[in-house]
Amino acid sequence: MRADARKNRDHVLAVAGTAITEQGVDVSLRDIARRADVGLATLLRHFPTREALLEALLRTGFDELTARAGELETSSSPEDALVSWLRDCVAWTTEYRGVTVLMAAAIEDTESALHASCVTLRAAGARLLTRAQAAGAARTDIDGTDLFALVAALAWLSDQPSLAPRADHLFDVVASAILTSAGSGDTGGGTPPSGP
Repeated sequence: MRADARKNRDHVLAVAGTAITEQGVDVSLRDIARRADVGLATLLRHFPTREALLEALLRTGFDELTARAGELETSSSPEDALVSWLRDCVAWTTEYRGVTVLMAAAIEDTESALHASCVTLRAAGARLLTRAQAAGAARTDIDGTDLFALVAALAWLSDQPSLAPRADHLFDVVASAILTSAGSGDTGGGTPPSGP
């Protein structure tokens, strides 16, 4: 790819990231092209489908979360590694509105451009979970698929204006429910919010 074409592609990706953060994954491709100051044909030349654009945008984040799981596996206790990765994963998925729906669908759809990245990410979390289970630090009646679903559920909470203030507290509740070791309730999150 020529340097100018790569620069255009990177610019479109940066603009798309901002647009999806603000408007969600269903933002119009025409709107992204307009905001990037390129024609729709130019955008489609780089990214022929919405999913191709999302895959290019999200792949870096997926790769970073997968690498983060590997780092935590060697640098932290099984319990801390699992909770830290879970927190990082939830934080990343809340950055792009609506991405959790795409991730959940891509896991089941082998034809999806996001399938391989999502499967790899789920496997990274499953390794951390298995390690924590082997150490007796996590309940054994859940698996990597359950963990992936919990990430989606926790990210969804953060995306709901009325529930967002409770997201940190609910993260702690879920993390405590996954962990089995004494003192696991202290996962570093917020205090319970006031109100009903």
